[in-house]
Amino acid sequence: MIEFKATEEYSAWFERQTLKARHQINARLVQIKFYGHFGNSKRLGDDLFELKWRNGRRIYFSMVIDENEKVFVLLLGGNKNSQDKDIRSARRILNKFLKGNRDE
Repeated sequence: MIEFKATEEYSAWFERQTLKARHQINARLVQIKFYGHFGNSKRLGDDLFELKWRNGRRIYFSMVIDENEKVFVLLLGGNKNSQDKDIRSARRILNKFLKGNRDE
């Protein structure tokens, strides 16, 4: 089974999206969860991945195994215009998340 965990940064970004955008994002996550279909996505290295939309929207995530379950950590969202900055931020968030999980 696949589980999604959202960071505070992702949740804050998600809440700023329009209702239509939230539905589109959730529909994409359902496709991943139930069918394993990622659509347009890219590996960015160092366990960081990007979901891409034609309109420029991006979601940065990582996959970890937690008690034999795949967990998709939703790190941050953004768009094509701020992609470089968002990738750097997503890497920092991922490192913070991984450090926090090791300390538990």
